[in-house]
Amino acid sequence: MTQSTSYRRILSKMGYYNYQNGLIIHHVNQEGGWESHQERCRSFIIKALELYKPEKVTVLGSGWLLDLPFAELIEQTEKVCLVDIIHPPDVISQTCDYKNVDLIEQDITGGLITEVWLKTGKHSLLKKLKSIEDIIIPEFKTDGDPGMVISLNILTQLESLLIRFLKKRSKIKEEEFELFKTEIQKKHIDFLRKHKSVLITDYAEVITNKSGSVKTIPTLVADLPPYHLKEEWTWNFDQTGADLYNSRSQFKIVALIT
Repeated sequence: MTQSTSYRRILSKMGYYNYQNGLIIHHVNQEGGWESHQERCRSFIIKALELYKPEKVTVLGSGWLLDLPFAELIEQTEKVCLVDIIHPPDVISQTCDYKNVDLIEQDITGGLITEVWLKTGKHSLLKKLKSIEDIIIPEFKTDGDPGMVISLNILTQLESLLIRFLKKRSKIKEEEFELFKTEIQKKHIDFLRKHKSVLITDYAEVITNKSGSVKTIPTLVADLPPYHLKEEWTWNFDQTGADLYNSRSQFKIVALIT
């Protein structure tokens, strides 16, 4: 399943290609700083494979496969479905020879990208949208049983580009955006609760500026689901200060097997 040319133009205008390319560039620039986080992700997912022994696994937010134990997945399951809004060309070439791997290009928010585009497309930068009350936040659905579901470092990113786009085309108050963000995260978690699943997400960003002062920003605003196993660690996201003008950024990570 691949996206149409017209839909890809929408994704480009909303910044999805720049976001995806920016991730791999940032990963390279961190000079190995992400390795511990990626290893913890892979190790935790392998624990879920050992617990549930699923025949099928669906990965939401597969991205560049950096934090996914891809070899173990294809060896231990009959079917692996990698779901993302767009798949990088390197991932397409990396997976094309595996008969038990399906690449699915799908909006993990269940169609919210199209909903936001349709509701804001008629509004110019001069005539901005005044409310997002009419924007319907759907729940993600799959064709058939997804098997064990893995939500991989995507939960708190689902709304980021949408809100950035809406802020350019609206006069919406900040409290409305907070409700919008909460509901998007809640719908994603509601989907995970229906299946055996793995949820790996950040829940706070810790920014340390060059003077040494520390600021913690919550990133997870919805309630976590019940779980069988939980682990936490710190992701040294930006050790070099490249993104924050010499400030260092860390994410607090929680991983759940539900």
